[in-house]
Amino acid sequence: MSSHGMKALILILLPLTFSSCNGQVESKPKNQEKTPLVADSTEANKSKDPLFFIDGQLCQHLRKIFQDTKGHLWFGTNVYGVMRYNGDTLEYFTERQGYSGGRATGILEDDEGHIWIASGFGLNKFDGESFTVFTEEDGLGNNEIWCITMDSKGIFWIGHNEGLTRFDGEHFENIPVPKPQVDAPNTIYSPNRITGIAEDEKGNLWLGTDGYGICRYDGKNFTHFTVEEGLCDNTIYGLMADSKGNLWIGTFWGGVSKFDGEQFTNYTKDGVISGVEVSAFFEDKNGDIWFGVENNGVYRYDGSAFIHYYKEEGLDGSILSIYRDQENRFWFGGWGGLFRFREGSFTPVTSDGPWR
Repeated sequence: MSSHGMKALILILLPLTFSSCNGQVESKPKNQEKTPLVADSTEANKSKDPLFFIDGQLCQHLRKIFQDTKGHLWFGTNVYGVMRYNGDTLEYFTERQGYSGGRATGILEDDEGHIWIASGFGLNKFDGESFTVFTEEDGLGNNEIWCITMDSKGIFWIGHNEGLTRFDGEHFENIPVPKPQVDAPNTIYSPNRITGIAEDEKGNLWLGTDGYGICRYDGKNFTHFTVEEGLCDNTIYGLMADSKGNLWIGTFWGGVSKFDGEQFTNYTKDGVISGVEVSAFFEDKNGDIWFGVENNGVYRYDGSAFIHYYKEEGLDGSILSIYRDQENRFWFGGWGGLFRFREGSFTPVTSDGPWR
């Protein structure tokens, strides 16, 4: 027990098979029935696995951060399933508890309080007691999901290796996404892959693609934007629509762009931002825009200037997720695990915290 009285309960022995970012989808059996959540209090000996754990960190590679309406914090990882911190106990959920396995690429909560987790092996629904996994057998277009969002009408939109799927909670609808003419597209995984989804203030969906730029979907028509229209790169990593009506675009090879609806501003190309692989966009309550850059820390844009945080502030490696919770705690996750940001510096988070 830490000085804060936090008790760390490791629910399962962590799997030792590494599922890298470049791993292929493995075949997973469909859950015929919901798997009950079975607690296993066996303490995992992290010190025996230095490849995956760094200086006592929760995990090496933390991809997603989310807080539900109960105040529980959820953390999605690459190798160790998902973690939940309820204010007192830290829990790991993997295949043993019914989670699909694979990298966690999105975490959402619906109006009924169910937690939905997108992964490399399908879509997971957690009802508070057990997991249900939806896969291609249920109508999902592809099991390897890269992004998920819930729109203003409560509809799920899922981006995966074979395109876009609409899900109303019961039925899947796979929607073909046309491609623009692109000379020599620099595709990483699949030419049909949707890498990011964002809804703007007008209800349009913006889709990031693997080598074909971005496109706007109004429910009927697709409008494409590529480097020909001013985008800094056609291979998209992440998207975010901000409160001012701008679309922020992170790419794999060209850095970061902002689209105001009429023109693109390419901050990396203009030399303002260092590094070309950009993701993890987040807008804080002040309207400042945060994002991570591969092997170059994070940036904060206050509307007039960019502030850079990196090794001098306690970061090393790459940040993949940024989240400020209901208690105003600021969390950053990435290759080095989980970090708290306070008073201009970053502190690694272990099972003992700092949580409060």
